[in-house]
Amino acid sequence: MPKHGKSYQNILKGIDRTVLHELEAGIDLVLKSTFAKFDENFDVAMRLGVDPRHADQMIRSSVSLPHGTGKVIRVLVFAKGPKEAEALEAGADYVGGDDLVEKIKEGWLEFDKTVATPDMMGVVGKIGRILGPRNLMPNAKLGTVTMDVAGIVRDIKGGKVDFRVDKGGIIHAGIGKVSFGREKIAENLLAFVQRIIQLKPSTSKGIYLRSIVISSTMGPGVKLDPLAVRVQIK
Repeated sequence: MPKHGKSYQNILKGIDRTVLHELEAGIDLVLKSTFAKFDENFDVAMRLGVDPRHADQMIRSSVSLPHGTGKVIRVLVFAKGPKEAEALEAGADYVGGDDLVEKIKEGWLEFDKTVATPDMMGVVGKIGRILGPRNLMPNAKLGTVTMDVAGIVRDIKGGKVDFRVDKGGIIHAGIGKVSFGREKIAENLLAFVQRIIQLKPSTSKGIYLRSIVISSTMGPGVKLDPLAVRVQIK
């Protein structure tokens, strides 16, 4: 019994998975392969030449995409005093302290990203076991533990993407919507790849960008030529 429906199978027939495509050609192929009745996400998966078992090769960071992600992100900020007002003015959806902790303890999780000022981390720590497994814990490495709450809220709302390498050395991320079109998707993808290159560990040996595969939410993956993508980064 096939894992995918007829629409997927028909599209798959027109894609040669052994071919490494140029950036624009690959994006066009993904866009032509969409068939869902909703605006699908445009995703990228990159296999890197790293061993995540070693702490110095664990890649985890974020990048602000030039055209955002196309998603509406609900941001919760743990702050008090003037920082609470700053967060609200910047567009945070929820701001508070112990009151939010109690709501979360009761099962409320209607938010996508969390930010906290350093002085609030003691409060946030009370719900670490709830936020941690859901990747919702504020993290200094990702810039979400900061006194500049206004800046990080604007960044997140504007299309800041967090990412981390998995056990297999692969990074997955959504970099836009199919409706963005080729040009905006290409610019977002190049910004994402550039950030990954900047994070190459000094201990990583051999080929770093081993493979790049792009796809829509429902469509099949299309392989890009990593070298061809890299040369387009300015």
